[in-house]
Amino acid sequence: MNRRSFLTLGAAAAGVPVRAGEVPPPPSPFADPDFGFTAQLALGSAYYRETDPGKLLAIVSKIKPGDYESAFTAYHDAGVEARALAEQALARRHTVSAREAYLWAAGHFNAALRVGDGTTHPERMLPCWKDYHACWTAAASLLDPPAERLEIPYGGAALSAWLLRADASGRRRPLVILNNGADGVESRMLVLGGAGALSRGFNCLIFNGPGQSDSLWERKLYFRHDWEKVITPVVDAMLRHPEVDPRRIALIGVSMGGYWVPRALAFEHRIAAGVADPGVWDVSEPWFRNFPPFLRDMLKDESRKSEFDTMVTAGAPKDPRSLATARLRMRPFGTDSYFDILRAVRNYTLVGVAQRITCPMLVTDPENENYFPGHSKKLYDALTCPKKLVTFTREQGAAEHCEVGAPGYRDYCIYNWLEEAMS
Repeated sequence: MNRRSFLTLGAAAAGVPVRAGEVPPPPSPFADPDFGFTAQLALGSAYYRETDPGKLLAIVSKIKPGDYESAFTAYHDAGVEARALAEQALARRHTVSAREAYLWAAGHFNAALRVGDGTTHPERMLPCWKDYHACWTAAASLLDPPAERLEIPYGGAALSAWLLRADASGRRRPLVILNNGADGVESRMLVLGGAGALSRGFNCLIFNGPGQSDSLWERKLYFRHDWEKVITPVVDAMLRHPEVDPRRIALIGVSMGGYWVPRALAFEHRIAAGVADPGVWDVSEPWFRNFPPFLRDMLKDESRKSEFDTMVTAGAPKDPRSLATARLRMRPFGTDSYFDILRAVRNYTLVGVAQRITCPMLVTDPENENYFPGHSKKLYDALTCPKKLVTFTREQGAAEHCEVGAPGYRDYCIYNWLEEAMS
């Protein structure tokens, strides 16, 4: 992207009028209703070197408004390009360059995953995830010190996890367990907490719960509301690790993790402190926000499942955005039945649960919360443990879901509180 187009795009984003005779700038990709949040995720990751801002601008310049195919192609092609750079660097033993390029590639492939369901060939999602996972795995092995790959026993199965260390000393340190959301991946958690933990002397664990990353794509493990059944095995495994201080284990949840973490902390009391970013009081609320009462009544009767699914499917919008959202949100539940999912999500509530949390809790409340507006305050008000509510604002550049545009300031607030809570 040349300097003129860069400035024109910047003017468009800032609302600056174009002088007569100039080519009108394209709409800002960061305000696009379909792709804006994905672009903001990618831009924010530049803080921790998972993309270059100039490269991101070059990518989004190729995306047509509302065109999922152009978005998938732009991000996926950038992932292929970055992977080739990583392989070239690795072959020449340029370890730092290889690690960074693998992280670029992982980030680009992940962005492609976020839009792939809206294309006419969603079957590309699994190969795209495999591309992502291979690049993340390569990058993790090149961290300094390298990440330790773990398999955590989980019933009759196992959950994959990555232990990232602040240094190679092997000494016992406080541990931050990072709990992803509904559609996140490991490389996102490096930006949303991992890098911030390491720079402050914490070790951190990134794990894939049911419905997340390889637990979903390869192991066919799906979401569950009783997340303590996930966190307790994770804590059990980490308490056996010689580098974990058992008195200083924290649990941070992002996005839908803002429900899972408080739910788990209500029953798992070996955690020293918890963070919900943002607080999620009732996962079902966005699903039912505009739902007709007569359809709610049908959910009470198991015998009406087929009728219900037929009615909802027939009445659901067929535009790419709606189809993409439905595919993305239904896949981790392991069913394509609206009846089954809507009955299931009613269990994802902190009503009668939040009061059981005993450890200190930080709840974030970003201005312009995209998915769960008002939920953070409901959770905060219900807590009876030591608690703090942190408001993130537009003025701080942190006014979106999980503060994706300001990961540095996000870590500043979260880790300052966490260091004091676990001191």
